[in-house]
Order: sequence, then C-alpha cells, then structure tokens
Amino acid sequence: MSKELFDKVSLKCSIITTQSYSTSFSLGIRCLDKSLRDPIYAIYGFVRFADEIVDTFHDYNKPDLFQRFKEETYLSIKEGISLNPILNSFQYTVNKYKFEHELIDQFLKSMEMDLTLTEYDQQGIEEYILGSAEVVGLMCLRVFCKGDEEMYQRLKPSAMKLGSAFQKINFLRDLNADFNGMSRTYFPGVDLTQFTEETKRKIEEDIAQDFKAGYEGILQLPKNARLGVYVAYLYYISLFKKIQKTSSQVVIQKRIRVPNSKKLSIFAYSFLKHRLNLL
Repeated sequence: MSKELFDKVSLKCSIITTQSYSTSFSLGIRCLDKSLRDPIYAIYGFVRFADEIVDTFHDYNKPDLFQRFKEETYLSIKEGISLNPILNSFQYTVNKYKFEHELIDQFLKSMEMDLTLTEYDQQGIEEYILGSAEVVGLMCLRVFCKGDEEMYQRLKPSAMKLGSAFQKINFLRDLNADFNGMSRTYFPGVDLTQFTEETKRKIEEDIAQDFKAGYEGILQLPKNARLGVYVAYLYYISLFKKIQKTSSQVVIQKRIRVPNSKKLSIFAYSFLKHRLNLL
C-alpha cells in the first residue's frame, strides 16, 4: 500500500486539532476554497501543538518536549514523513508549497522564547511577534498564492501586519492567564500591576494601525482565499471592539470572549458580502 492512507489519517488529526481548539479559525478555514483548506489545517495543527508544549504542559519537562518536537519537525521535512500525524501533515504542506525554512526557524525560535522569557524589550517583542504570528501568516500566504511569487511579495507586508494585529489582540485577551498565571508580559515598558485606561488605549491604537494595513491586503487576495481570511479578520475586529469597550481592570482580570452565536453571525454576514461581491 502507498502512504496515501496514512497521509489522509494524518490530515484528519490536523482537522480535529483545529476544530477542537479554535471555533473561529475552523469557521474561517471552512470559508476557504476546498483546495486551500487541508494545508491551512496542517499549518494550524503544527502551530497549535508547538504552542501547547510551551503554554500548557506544566507537569512535564517542557524544554525536552520542545527540543524533541523541533528535531522531529526538521527530520520530517527532510525525510517527507513522520509518525507524528500532525508533523506528517505539516511536512507535506511545507514541501508541496515550498515554505522557506526561515519561516519555520523563526516560528520555533519564538515558541522557544516562551520557555525562558517572561518579559520583553521592544526589539525582543518585535522578534517574538515576527515568529509567533507574522511568519504563520506568511505560511498561509504561500498556500493562497500557489507559487505566484509576485503576488506573494506584494501581499507579504499586509499579511505580516494582519498576523501582528491578531497576536496583539491575543495578548490583550489573555492578559490574566499570561500575567497572573505565568508571570508573562508581552508589552514592553508596561507595568501590568498598574494597567491604566491610557496604557490600554495606546496599545489599541497600535493594533488599529496593524489592522488597517492588514485589511488592505485581504482585499487583494485571490477570491478563493479572501472570504476565509475576511471571516477571521471580522472575528478579531469583533473581539477587539469588545476589548475596547471593556475597562482596563476587567481586561487584566478576565478573558474576553466572543460568544459562538456572534461568531456564526459573523460567518453569515461575511458569506453574504462575498456572494454579493462586496468584499
């Protein structure tokens, strides 16, 4: 028998991982053209597993687990197979779409930072966001562009800005878990024991600028990718607006969420705009 059946089983693991961990991204991926869904599921599964190692497995030797995961990642890409189904799906996507290995290097470097660092200066946080979010956006863009290098280079800055906006909103959403739970802070020069409305507003202004640049890129995406990315964009805009309306003291104490009913309404609204060619 060929490896085809194992590859299908591996992909199912990536799909289950995405659906189990993220309702919002699952909805976004379902809005992509069918030809684009599988590689994006593979990317998400890989990213999620790496993030789980550094953020969740507190009762285990996280540095050892991460080092093993990193070694197996590179080996799977080189050999074109892994008995870890998540890595098997990811290596297939990496090799098919010819991801630059620098993207993977930078992502893993940022994830590894979370094993030891609890606060960052400006240079450090820019490098962290580059690896944890911006290069993930570039991996997805490689899939969307399907080998069109001119399109990739043209949309690259916007994809990075959109990834940056998503990550910074995650930082705000997860302030309680990161700061109170793991003593982490991702905002240089900000004393989270004195998290004021003015500080929160400045962070939000920075995010709004990233969003603006990211949206300009969404409008230039191929139509078969545009709706899925737009759904993710609207979800994060909805979360961002909810955070903006929430006081700084509540944000530092409580994880802000968008209810599933709202996510479904975002999906319906986006689909209607797409069908009417209004995106």
